[in-house]
Amino acid sequence: MNRLLEGKKAVVTGATRGIGRAIAERLAREGAAVAICARSPEALERAVVELSQSTGGEIAGQAADVSDASQVAEFFRFVDARLGGLDILINNAGVGLFAPVAEMSVEDWQRTIGTNLNGAFYCSREALRRFRIRGGGWIINISSLAGKNPFASGAAYNASKFGLNGFTEAMMLDHRYDNVRVSAILPGSVETEFRSGSSHQQAGWKIAPEDIAEIVVAILRMPERTLISRVEVRPSKPRK
Repeated sequence: MNRLLEGKKAVVTGATRGIGRAIAERLAREGAAVAICARSPEALERAVVELSQSTGGEIAGQAADVSDASQVAEFFRFVDARLGGLDILINNAGVGLFAPVAEMSVEDWQRTIGTNLNGAFYCSREALRRFRIRGGGWIINISSLAGKNPFASGAAYNASKFGLNGFTEAMMLDHRYDNVRVSAILPGSVETEFRSGSSHQQAGWKIAPEDIAEIVVAILRMPERTLISRVEVRPSKPRK
């Protein structure tokens, strides 16, 4: 049976759990060789083993903090060595640190912007250089509805996701004639351990990470003549 991504090479950032993990698993099941990164070496090692076992696919991983341009460059050199090319980048790595502006530390602000926005730029720049060799590629940025709907105590997160949406659209305009398709997915509430210090409890009404992975595959399945530039996705029946 032909799989959608047979022979393709993909990178997924922040892929040890949640949305990134679900996307990496789905891409591997569709036949892609997948390289993942995350900040924790221990979590990354576990994810590589578990994803390799569950998918039977080629999974490689190296620890990297995407807010550090030098670590991103080193990770992409690792991708070159292990995968031998790149066709797909999923910028998923993100943090959520929430506080009123007057109470937010400079460190938390910088970490949020550094991971959610700068990290997407660093990774995209590395990917675009490699896409020139491959003759094109895909970049899908996992943004948020918080990138269009501000909320109290969300200034840093809102700013990072508003910025990511603008960055995504501008990058699409920059590179659409280089055979690079750029998209953003803006989820609402997703069932993950995203919020700092929170535990994973089944809410039932939230979007499943696997649903976001399904949207990624739908974007990649579109014919070359068509670009899905932005997808907004919400729980069907949120809490009243």
